[in-house]
Amino acid sequence: MVAKKIYSLLLVCLSFFQAVAQIEKEVAPPFNIKSVAFVQNGNITIPIFRLGEPFQFEFDDVYGNEADYYYTITQYNYDWTPTDLGKAEYLQGMDNQRIINYKNSFNTLQLYSHYTQAFPNRFNQILLTGNYMLKIFNSQQELVFSRKFIIYEERVPVATLVKRSRDLETIDKMQNLYFTINTGNYLLQNPNQNVKVALFQNGKFNNAIYNIKPQYTIGADLIYRFDKETSFWGGNEYLNFENKDIRAVANNVGHVSAGEIYNSHLYMNTSRKNAGYTYYPDLNGSFLPNNLNAEDNTIEADYAWVYFTLNTNTFMDKNDVYISGMFNNYALTPEFKMDYNADKGLFEKALLIKQGFTNYEYVIADKNGKIDHQNAIDGNYWQTENNYFVLVYYRGNNDRYDRVIGKGMATSVNITN
Repeated sequence: MVAKKIYSLLLVCLSFFQAVAQIEKEVAPPFNIKSVAFVQNGNITIPIFRLGEPFQFEFDDVYGNEADYYYTITQYNYDWTPTDLGKAEYLQGMDNQRIINYKNSFNTLQLYSHYTQAFPNRFNQILLTGNYMLKIFNSQQELVFSRKFIIYEERVPVATLVKRSRDLETIDKMQNLYFTINTGNYLLQNPNQNVKVALFQNGKFNNAIYNIKPQYTIGADLIYRFDKETSFWGGNEYLNFENKDIRAVANNVGHVSAGEIYNSHLYMNTSRKNAGYTYYPDLNGSFLPNNLNAEDNTIEADYAWVYFTLNTNTFMDKNDVYISGMFNNYALTPEFKMDYNADKGLFEKALLIKQGFTNYEYVIADKNGKIDHQNAIDGNYWQTENNYFVLVYYRGNNDRYDRVIGKGMATSVNITN
């Protein structure tokens, strides 16, 4: 009897670890792949799209050898585990198609090939809402990198407000989301169990909040008015630099030097953790490739080595410091990890970045890659301007996938007590 119980327990544990192992994570691109972005209406955007809306996926290969790349589209559940659906159920047509739209850079010191893939296209179209992963493969069918994106429908409205934290310990540092899902005439089976939400700050996946149940219901409304469970650290406004004229000093570029390509040396940054909040307009982490003298920035904007220097006023020997933003998908990889110069007492790093206007931030993470948002280098302030997204997922009792039936948006510009 004891042996049977132990065996059953082992099976349960094995099933648990298998389920955890199946959670899909993004694969960061190698060094030669740069400026990866989802684009809509000509603008780099957060990858949350309404079903049927057109968008593009773009990236550069700085090897510039016109390599062949292929893509696949895969649907996932709310928790990024594999869906039960067959590909033909959520994708019309066939994927594993070669990206045929590419151009080589023009009049740049750094040679690169720029790739663009439009969706939907003549080969395939996404039929259902949900979580998706776009995977890019090389000609040997080896995975090069992958990116998450989400497709939604507006079946239920989501009224969203940004509030200051109600916790006295974090009232000056955190921002809290209040939101209401109005199911209206859209009949939902057991909404308290079958409705799930995902909360995003500036569209980032690395600090998203999941698995929040409604606090209570009133008629057709699901009410979420928690004091802590839906709170985000406010952070600070993003830092930025602009080198659209790559040969001249400009916004936060201290001096420029020339080699095989240009080098943009930024002014040294210092920790803003105890400096108080200062309003400074930003792109909430985004970037905008731009060459002042170009007609087509996708192929005429050049690349530069950008030199970052950070004085944190302390050596964080137990944590790593990374340079982060949409330009690198907030990746915590060795390429973006800063080096500590013990002689100067400073963190330093040079990154190859496409010229233009770039938002960035410094983040600290432990050896396992867990970001310490609470002790952010530039501090946390309730006044910080952030954009928030609330996505509503629903799986009926007989459904085989998690559909996304609503999206709410709010900005902390209108934050209230």
